[in-house]
Parts: sequence; C-alpha cells; structure tokens
Amino acid sequence: MTQSLATFLSLSIDGVAYGMLLFLISVGLTVTLGVMRVVNLAHSAFAMIGGYFTLWAMQRAGLDFFAALLVGVAGTMMLGAVLERTLYRWVYTANGLGQLLMTIGLAFIICALAKHLAGTELQSIPIPEGLRGTWDFGAFSVSVYRIFALVCSAVVALGIWWGLERTPFGARLRAAVDNPRMARCVGINVPLVFSITFAIGCGLSGLGGALSSQILPLEPYYGLKYLVLVLIVVAAGGLGSLRGSLYAGLLLGLIDTLGRYYVPALGAFMIYLAVLAILLIRPQGLVGRA
Repeated sequence: MTQSLATFLSLSIDGVAYGMLLFLISVGLTVTLGVMRVVNLAHSAFAMIGGYFTLWAMQRAGLDFFAALLVGVAGTMMLGAVLERTLYRWVYTANGLGQLLMTIGLAFIICALAKHLAGTELQSIPIPEGLRGTWDFGAFSVSVYRIFALVCSAVVALGIWWGLERTPFGARLRAAVDNPRMARCVGINVPLVFSITFAIGCGLSGLGGALSSQILPLEPYYGLKYLVLVLIVVAAGGLGSLRGSLYAGLLLGLIDTLGRYYVPALGAFMIYLAVLAILLIRPQGLVGRA
C-alpha cells in the first residue's frame, strides 16, 4: 500500500467517524424539528450539557469513562424533561418566530451558566487507556477512539430507526404528531409521548457532546459555536429525515476532514461550500420531500 493511499484511507475513516458524531449530535434536533415540529435552537447546548455532566462525573465523583457517560446522558435527559414540562410547553403553541426567539434565548442563558460554572477554558473528557492510540496495519493506521465513536453512533442510529419504525411507542409518536386530537381519543397520552421524545433527543445530543469532546472540545460557548454545524446537517439531510441526517453527517464529515488536509487554503470553508452545493441542487435536502 502506498503512503498516499494509506493517508487517504486513514483520513476517510476519521471523516466517517466525525460524520457519525455530527449525526449523533444533530439527530435529536432532527426528531424534535422533523417529527415534533418544534424549532429548538438550544439543542446543541444540550450536547454541551451532556459533555460537562460526563466530565464532572469523572472529575468529582471518580467514575470511570463508561459510567460517567451513562450519568451524562441520564442527567441531560432529566434536565431536558424538566425544561420540556415547563419552558417548552409554551413553545409548542407558538409560531415559528416565537420558537426561534425563545430557544435561542435559552441557549444564551445555558451558555452563560456554563461560563459561570465551568470557566472559559477548553476541556475534553479523558478517555480510558484501552481507547487510546492507534491500530497500525503497515502504512495504514486508524484511531482506536474514532472507531469506538463510529460504532457507538452506528448502534444509536440503528436503535433510533427501530424505535420510531418498529415499536408501539414510535407508532404513538407519529399518531400524536399527525393528529393529536384523534390520538387523545384513542387513549394516547400526547404530552407524555412528547416529553419522552424530547428527553430522548436531549440525551442523544448529550451523548454526542460527550463522545465528540476529543474533536469538538467543551467550552461555555459550545451551544452557540456549533449550532451552525447541527443546523446544516439537519438542513442538508432534509427536515425530519433520520436517513437524510445520517447521509449528510457522513458526507459533510468526509468533506470537512479531507478538505482540511488536501485543500488547506479553504480549510473550514469546505463544509459550507458543500452545503451550499447540496441545497442549490436539492433545496429539500438529500432525502427531503420534493
């Protein structure tokens, strides 16, 4: 294997892993925006919260990485459920502008609280020894942690699809969104279904924020800084399409990783040029309805 081919393969695997993490962070917004029809610009702030919960569970409670990850996800879900039962109750009945203003305001508040509690320095979650280093195959090498993150994201993607398409809860959720009045008539507890769905979306975002801290480090402005990445994955994939968000995350992750290496003059602009091209060709997104 030539050195150039080995480099390309290594970068491609890194790009796929990065893309899967983008999908994992964004999928909660895909669910809330596309399925529940709620514009939630505070979504990426929940990724930051999940990352900080995981970090603090390791630093202050002495938990190992995997236990802290569970604590981070559970804590983010609980916080999301509380906010959904209080602040987001109003959002459901507001128009699009009201949803935008309320949720972006919430994102600013969360970022200010994070700055007060965590300080301004960049932080990443320490990973266990078994996930460090690389696997070498001659000239070709791949990060062990990137493979772990890729596998975790793939399992979550499969679980979400199965949960929405093959379970009674998924059927109740679709019914509650399409016709809430009729759903209530057949005995579906619509507010409870929405609360559970919102909490799961927040938990998935928190998991993405924790797993991606090696690539997107934790900082108080995380919820605003990376909001654009979340939005472009959802928009490029097609609103409400889990499959589209997966495709968009993978494509944009590859383009960004390969572009930074092979076209360093453009750097981070590659991902925005790619989104522009996608939306010019398919304004409805990769898997959106025409």
